[in-house]
Amino acid sequence: MALEEKREKRPPVTPMMIEEEAALRNGSRGLPPGPWAEAAGPRPRTTERHIAVHKRLVLGFAVSILALLAVTMIAVLLSVRFEECGTAADGPPRASGNGSLSGAARQQPGAGQTPGRPEEEARGGEAAEEEEEEDEEEEWQRRRELPPWARPRLPRHLRPLHYNLMLSAFMENFTFSGEVNVQLEVRNASRYIVLHAHRMHIEAVRVAEDKLAGGVRVARTFFYPQTQVFVVVLNRSLEVQRSYNLKIIYNALIENELLGFFRSSYVLHGERR
Repeated sequence: MALEEKREKRPPVTPMMIEEEAALRNGSRGLPPGPWAEAAGPRPRTTERHIAVHKRLVLGFAVSILALLAVTMIAVLLSVRFEECGTAADGPPRASGNGSLSGAARQQPGAGQTPGRPEEEARGGEAAEEEEEEDEEEEWQRRRELPPWARPRLPRHLRPLHYNLMLSAFMENFTFSGEVNVQLEVRNASRYIVLHAHRMHIEAVRVAEDKLAGGVRVARTFFYPQTQVFVVVLNRSLEVQRSYNLKIIYNALIENELLGFFRSSYVLHGERR
């Protein structure tokens, strides 16, 4: 009898209750059908498959970046190696055809060379210089090192402290002359001074200690076009923690292209200036 009474007291099932139960099963959070129920319905979530695809894309991008870095490093190493092989194959630097005035054949008359001497003496001087260059090249090869003038960057055994530059431009023939004084600090002992220069005619090179002491004798000079540097070879090594003054007198063309000291023009009222 008690069970029967409880069943009788249970509220009757209405159509509204049936709709609410159906809405809960369909995921509309118990709201009656309509625009509000659709707006409050559950939004689609990212599935595990989408997450896996995203992970693969990120992993592929990272792998491509690493591969690009590896290829770049290999290319740089190969280019450096190729440059070293090319430098070794080229042999010792030659001082001819680059405007250098080093050696007896390039001295002006009255500066230690008598005018009208036979050309054999000049050729003999060039041959002696070439032999010295070959000996120096062999010395660096024995060390298994590149000479300081064949390296892509300037050597660090010298540090410039101050530059004093004077230029004189001649617009009638588009040439100029210059004189530069560089104060150098010696970090490591060396008898080579290497500095950038290109398409210049060197007239004189002097090296003095502290601008007041006696000069250091210059054995020879030469250009190295492969790295666009000018090399000064001294008779003795420069002392560490000492200061020296390098003086170079030179002349060159005022170039008609974007190189070094160059010129440009414009037209005003039909006149080129």
